[in-house]
Amino acid sequence: MLKKYDVIVVGAGHAGCEAANAVGKLGGSVLLLTSNMGTIAQMSCNPAMGGVAKGQIIREIDALGGGSGYVSDLSAIQFRMLNRSKGPAMWSPRTQNDRLLFAQEWRFLLERNTMVDFWQDTCVGVEVEKESVVGVKTSMGHVIKASTVILTSGTFLNGLIHIGEKQFGGGRAGEKAVQGITEQLLSFGFESGRMKTGTPPRVDGRSLDYSKMEEQFGDEHPSKFSFFNTSPLTKQRSCYITYTNENTHEALKEGFNRSPMFNGSIKSTGPRYCPSIEDKISRFSSRDRHQIFVEPEGWKTVEMYINGFSTSLPEEVQEKALRLIPGFEKSKMFRPGYAIEYDYFPPTQLSQTLETKCIRGLFFAGQINGTTGYEEAACQGLMAGVNAFLKSKNKEPFVLSRSEAYIGVLIDDLITKGTEEPYRMFTSRAEYRILLRQDNADIRLSQLGYSLGLLSSESHEKVQIKIKETESLKKSLQKEGVDPEKANTYLEKKKSSPIKQKVRLSSLITRPNITIDDVLNMSADSKNLAGKISEEAISQTEIQLKYDGYINREESVAKKMSRLDSVKIPIDLEYKKLKNLSSEAKEKLSIIKPSTIGQASRVSGVSPSDISVLLVFMGR
Repeated sequence: MLKKYDVIVVGAGHAGCEAANAVGKLGGSVLLLTSNMGTIAQMSCNPAMGGVAKGQIIREIDALGGGSGYVSDLSAIQFRMLNRSKGPAMWSPRTQNDRLLFAQEWRFLLERNTMVDFWQDTCVGVEVEKESVVGVKTSMGHVIKASTVILTSGTFLNGLIHIGEKQFGGGRAGEKAVQGITEQLLSFGFESGRMKTGTPPRVDGRSLDYSKMEEQFGDEHPSKFSFFNTSPLTKQRSCYITYTNENTHEALKEGFNRSPMFNGSIKSTGPRYCPSIEDKISRFSSRDRHQIFVEPEGWKTVEMYINGFSTSLPEEVQEKALRLIPGFEKSKMFRPGYAIEYDYFPPTQLSQTLETKCIRGLFFAGQINGTTGYEEAACQGLMAGVNAFLKSKNKEPFVLSRSEAYIGVLIDDLITKGTEEPYRMFTSRAEYRILLRQDNADIRLSQLGYSLGLLSSESHEKVQIKIKETESLKKSLQKEGVDPEKANTYLEKKKSSPIKQKVRLSSLITRPNITIDDVLNMSADSKNLAGKISEEAISQTEIQLKYDGYINREESVAKKMSRLDSVKIPIDLEYKKLKNLSSEAKEKLSIIKPSTIGQASRVSGVSPSDISVLLVFMGR
């Protein structure tokens, strides 16, 4: 009944949507297989995109030609640039989103992609012949053929939901778990594990007293995620901040003996950086309060997401504790928070393309790889989609390095180091974060997206114009000098040391308290040039000039490291036969099977002397 596809994507969450969209944009035939067509791109947890390091990932997805940034902008109800008080390497865009509109816009985007077909059914297994995937089997008995398959199962594999002492199977509230896939993959030689995540209760916003909370506004001049086809918000909805207190904590503690977190019901590992409220109280017992963010779920709903109150305690305990928080005294709960355990597959079983090592043509993306977060899932979906399509056409794979993108850092971390707890991206995980800023993602990656066929010529041309405008203004400021008489008037106002002789305008921008606007006011010619170019190019010029020394230093280190990443290691190398390798290196490298010397150097337990042995063996 259904034709053979280049790619079948199983699951229509953030990873699945990006994967299917990418394959279709590249011209591949793709089937998006989902158990429920009504929950495509559902925001299962908080109604927000981006944040620290995550915002950089969304910008990178957009620069490559993915959909998450575009959809986030169309469904945004608030925009904030986080960490503005720090350097630009830390600036991170974040949107609060309309949950229903987000899912609706993603579906519209996929439906406009004529290469994407949809089928509502549950995948119960993959079809394999001679260690290669050839399709999938569904619960309705269909066998659908494909050259490659991407599993983006989220929390559905043997999902188990916990609310107090209650346990019931489910991929998320109201949806069935999926059985059979894990067991089948184990029979092929895969290893699996269990992880846990959770979500907070949702409440009726009409029952809250916002006068007892701090209002959190969006940016006065909001930006946006997408570099290309969207517009900034003209109106925004506020979020609110309140705090738990000792009375809240005591009420929560009364239910600890019924908490699956503490009574042994939950044995798997949860996200360290997004703990449940009961975990916070237990681990940080000296703190008398914890921050709670009250986030609207959309433009036209009263439902509120209670960020910071993730819990799996009994419903009545949740309700009692909530009403002891300022502003929540008369709160009405729409639905309780819960924890969910699910199967994942340690990502060291994957190659750099996210293809599994056990079965050719089978790719994993998202929470099945042990990650947490919409953004982490989306970028994996994009990369898996691209590589599954390229694999189906026998073309060279597409891989991003650690110095090219946060996406490269994430995938390299997963396949090289693995993870035993839900992996979340942070700026601290990237050693080249001055290079990997959110503002220059288009400059870094748009050419790659365009060359692949993901990014349109119009979008690519827009980036080229930005690059030319930036270079033009940089050269003007680097070339033009300014006399003390003119400069010192502005420098004194900013309490910056006066100059004693003529200097280049570009040198003044490197001063901490001097902005590009200050410098442009010192020069009629440069100011006139700046009036003809975009604000993005002016901002880019300032960042490049102000941090020029740091950027050059990181680029130099990245080039040195890239030499190791260019030395390929044969996939069938028998490490146990290399006598001078340490025992630990032999064991770890035999499991990971790194593709390059650079990747081998990042494997835990592999020492510099082990790398020297490998280099000698490789004739280097």
